[in-house]
Amino acid sequence: MSLIDRYILKEWFVGFSLTLGVIIGILILQNMYDSLPDLLDANATAKEILFYYSLSLPTYLPAILPVAFLVSLLFSLGSLHRNNEIVAMRASGNSLFRVSRSLWGVGLLLSAFIFYLTSAIVPKAVEEARTFFENIEYASAGDEGAAKKQSMLYNLGFDNRKDGRLWFMNRFNERAWLGLGVNVHTRDGDGKELSRIAAREAYYDDTQGHWVFLDGRELILDPETGDPLRAQPFEKRIFEDFNEDPNLMLGLHKKPKELSLIELGRIIEAVPPEENPAVHAYEVRYFSLLAAPFSCLVVVGIAVPFAASGVRASPMIGISKCLGFFAFFYVLISIAAILGERQIIPTVFAAWLPNIVMLLMAVKLFRGAR
Repeated sequence: MSLIDRYILKEWFVGFSLTLGVIIGILILQNMYDSLPDLLDANATAKEILFYYSLSLPTYLPAILPVAFLVSLLFSLGSLHRNNEIVAMRASGNSLFRVSRSLWGVGLLLSAFIFYLTSAIVPKAVEEARTFFENIEYASAGDEGAAKKQSMLYNLGFDNRKDGRLWFMNRFNERAWLGLGVNVHTRDGDGKELSRIAAREAYYDDTQGHWVFLDGRELILDPETGDPLRAQPFEKRIFEDFNEDPNLMLGLHKKPKELSLIELGRIIEAVPPEENPAVHAYEVRYFSLLAAPFSCLVVVGIAVPFAASGVRASPMIGISKCLGFFAFFYVLISIAAILGERQIIPTVFAAWLPNIVMLLMAVKLFRGAR
């Protein structure tokens, strides 16, 4: 590593450390403003509160690292430009890419690190933090009836087109995986109804991986006419083929942003988007999480030309233009997500389109800065 690379990295790292610390502090304060009253109402101890926020901290990093990287680049390179150090480096025969190559290396390392966080650390942190928060609320509900009511989900439906089963539950206990007022319609490959199962209760046996129905009956239908052929009442019946995961059922009733990468992957794998158009939103979110880490390379490509050699009269003008480009970048992310959810463009392309557009613009800016 040359002297120029070490000097630029040193200038950048100081700004990055300060910026990252400030942003993390602000986000923790914001999260405390939103969730701390609920934790205190649930009689959480100081140790439990600290543990909850330690679980939440990794979930912030994929979103704030590119922002901290951008701000630190603008101020460190802006300072070098203001002191004419960038001009001196380029006057000695170094290209703009040569001057900034260490920052490109940092951007690549940050992208790899964020990708690792997104795929391995953050999904577990999201699920554990959500489970921990729900456990505290459940424990603070008081009597058993209030606790059950708090964890009850009403009108749960799930269309398993792969196996030809359509589920309806009047109520579903998220903690006990117990459904009340359960109806299951089974269909053949052509969509014709074969049978209906109605039961007072049904629960998922996670040790065996199947559903058990209590106090119900199975109505066998004629697939051609739809007329009932026979009814088979039962007190308890095990359907070993009914292996629908309750977590999957519940995931489809949550917003894509509330789910981890692993949960999104399970939904996409179990319910193909071509069978259920609502899954397109989950697919867009899934691929967006995979594409998001590489925004660090976009940060370098846009920030360096503007901050280092954008406007000689006032570096702040170049920084303002750079921030305008990134405002356009985030608007482009929203537009691409909408187009992907509405199936106007492929979901994978919708996730990568903003990065591709901005990197092409970065190439143009670098050529202009030469």
